[in-house]
Amino acid sequence: MNWANRLTVLRVILTPVFIAMVFYQKLNIALLIFVIAAITDALDGYLARSRKEQTRFGTIMDPVADKMLIGSAFICFSLVTGLPAYLKMPIYVPVVVISRDVIILLGVVIMYFLTDNIEIKPTIMGKITTFFQMLTIIVVLLKFVYSSWIWNITVVVTVISGLDYIRIASRHINGKT
Repeated sequence: MNWANRLTVLRVILTPVFIAMVFYQKLNIALLIFVIAAITDALDGYLARSRKEQTRFGTIMDPVADKMLIGSAFICFSLVTGLPAYLKMPIYVPVVVISRDVIILLGVVIMYFLTDNIEIKPTIMGKITTFFQMLTIIVVLLKFVYSSWIWNITVVVTVISGLDYIRIASRHINGKT
């Protein structure tokens, strides 16, 4: 197993530790774990590309690890009791974030069955969405008073990104790529 894949596995392992720290309201430790996980996300991609060690495992597991961490964070922030009101995330935020990911996953499965050819590439809008989702998690963990502003921007960006992926998939299915 190459270093990029090891970092991806580390991110998967860090996810339940992160969840536990949020539920025990050890937000400083959760922030440290999240930052480490975010760094592994950037580093594993860089290592795989620069060393030309991209693998099928990494292609599949890297986004899975990201979705596990980010989705878990959003769910935790809407479920954890005892957080100050300005940190308690309304349920629509994780619903939008997770729904987009489920729609993308279903789109990939449908494209596979209809076209037998899938090339999964993140879009610029997808990267912007990931940035805002990670920023939202960080500002909540930093107990930023105006976290709701950031998570509402994230919801809008996430919806736009989801619609963009639907547009791309429908063009691909219709042979207009």
